[in-house]
Amino acid sequence: MKKQISTLGLTATLALAIGGSLFLAGNSVAEKAVPLPPAAYEQPAATSGAQTAIFAGGCFWGVQAVFQHTKGVINAVSGYAGGDKATANYGAVTRGTTGHAEAVEITYDPAQVSYAKLLQIYFSVAHDPTQLNRQGPDRGTQYRSAIFYKDAQQKEVAQRYIAQLDAARAFPAKIVTQLAPLAAFHPAEAYHQDYATRNPQSPYIVTFDAPKIVNLKAVMPEVFRDKPVLVAARK
Repeated sequence: MKKQISTLGLTATLALAIGGSLFLAGNSVAEKAVPLPPAAYEQPAATSGAQTAIFAGGCFWGVQAVFQHTKGVINAVSGYAGGDKATANYGAVTRGTTGHAEAVEITYDPAQVSYAKLLQIYFSVAHDPTQLNRQGPDRGTQYRSAIFYKDAQQKEVAQRYIAQLDAARAFPAKIVTQLAPLAAFHPAEAYHQDYATRNPQSPYIVTFDAPKIVNLKAVMPEVFRDKPVLVAARK
């Protein structure tokens, strides 16, 4: 079932904050970060103005939180991509038949962080790109690994980086991330926004998402920001 973990399960995998780092006692179920090389190819820098990227990688709570803690990100919104507007709601998407993936729209300043760097974070920290239609405890096509590119440049950067990582055997299995043109992005319901920040004691967040933030700081400290940029702060 979607985003379910019992309090008993949390006790078995209790998260302990020790010296600023997070460790899972007992059987660790959180995804481990994979240190990755930067992309060998980057798209030409935008002349000016904010840009957007759309990534899907399992539950959007954790993906959103990772990019909210990334320097150069202006906003990160949880939502749905890949299906029709009529079915872009949580009740429909959780059935796994709408074509939507839980996704995050990242608005960023290309003068501070590049699209290629966002891809590096996405593959290294935000999710496991070798899992097909699942992430952690969540199962279904709505949890697939997918990059929704907005133009040919984004597509090329993503394609080349995936090929680079596969050629280097950066992961123990082949990357299964779907590349798809962005038709539309639909923001999720308000209660999904900033979920990890607003619910730090949630068993799901503690077990599956909080470790991603620790991983970002540990693996890519140069892009880590301690205070997240929140959707609520922009309203």
